[in-house]
Amino acid sequence: MPVITSIADLKRLHRRRTPKMFYDYAESGSWTEQTFRENTTDFEQIRLRQRVAVDMTNRTLRTQMVGEDVAMPVALAPVGMTGMQAADGEIKAAKAAEAFGVPFTLSTMSICSIEDVAENTTKPFWFQLYVMKDEEFVDNLIERARAAGCSALVLTLDLQILGQRHKDLKNGLSAPPKPTPRTVADLAFRWRWGLEMLQTQRRTFRNIVGHAKNVGDVRSLMSWTAEQFDPKLDWEKVRRIKDKWGGKLILKGILDAEDAKKAVEVGADAIIVSNHGGRQLDGALSSIRVLPSVVRAVGDQIEVWVDGGIRSGQDVLKAVAMGAKGTMIGRSYIYGLGAMGQAGVTKSLEIIHKEMDISMAFCGKRDIKDVDRNILLIPEDFEGRWQA
Repeated sequence: MPVITSIADLKRLHRRRTPKMFYDYAESGSWTEQTFRENTTDFEQIRLRQRVAVDMTNRTLRTQMVGEDVAMPVALAPVGMTGMQAADGEIKAAKAAEAFGVPFTLSTMSICSIEDVAENTTKPFWFQLYVMKDEEFVDNLIERARAAGCSALVLTLDLQILGQRHKDLKNGLSAPPKPTPRTVADLAFRWRWGLEMLQTQRRTFRNIVGHAKNVGDVRSLMSWTAEQFDPKLDWEKVRRIKDKWGGKLILKGILDAEDAKKAVEVGADAIIVSNHGGRQLDGALSSIRVLPSVVRAVGDQIEVWVDGGIRSGQDVLKAVAMGAKGTMIGRSYIYGLGAMGQAGVTKSLEIIHKEMDISMAFCGKRDIKDVDRNILLIPEDFEGRWQA
């Protein structure tokens, strides 16, 4: 086993051990992938201010996200088909998050169901909702999340229609993978993944199969999914979902200050500045570039979080310094899951925690709640001069 010291190390192992179509699903964006790339590279433009001769003892990264105590300002983002990165992947990720003390978010498009995760964890997790045309199915999802004890609902707003995801189309992405000659050849080199997958019955979208109308197998699932995302999702429907849920509501996919203000108006508890990891509108700004304008617009009225491009504890620290009350990581923990299962998710969290802790100390801070923009050096034109 190689020595693992960074998220990049986990990414390399993930690529070796996971079938190509599922690695590409995680490690790709839409169309030209410009936004996908800039989510990461824009973090690199921000520098940290080193301070010396300061007391570095008794440091803490502990804080809260929507009133929940967290070991650091990080939650595991909802990622579709996590159970294809490793057998029972959602359960393994949820267990790792629970043990570490950070929230886990289960995707509507998960392999393990809401009930699967609830039966294998002891603390509440969050559930991410996609709004489908089948309102009865959506209502049922909300009720299932409530019955499972989910402590927050994460409503994704930026997937009313599917982005241009070229790699997924070329790979013939499906869960489980179709037995084409290319897929069979690829799996022959990932035999450990295959053996583990054979030991579980969780190999398709268990939140949907058996719950949506006329969806009882993979073939009916594919046709149902292709036409179900609701392009009519609007703020009034968001308000109705909030009322139906009745608990903490987090809105994911905000990339504009005006939309952030709308989120405040409908009574959301938190918003996530996000471009869906660069998998929806290619050519949109990176999340970290948009974050300051959203914080200025609504930051004192609602919790503002950010996701997209976070690959280190320094990235989390920079996001917090720019006004985010929390962050979500997707690919960073997926690399760990694909590389080493539950232990890999734990490793990714340990890496991010250590990097954040050490960097915060070098910046002269001992408590993550005291971190602000004064620890940063930001290019003068970082937010850009754009004409609208």
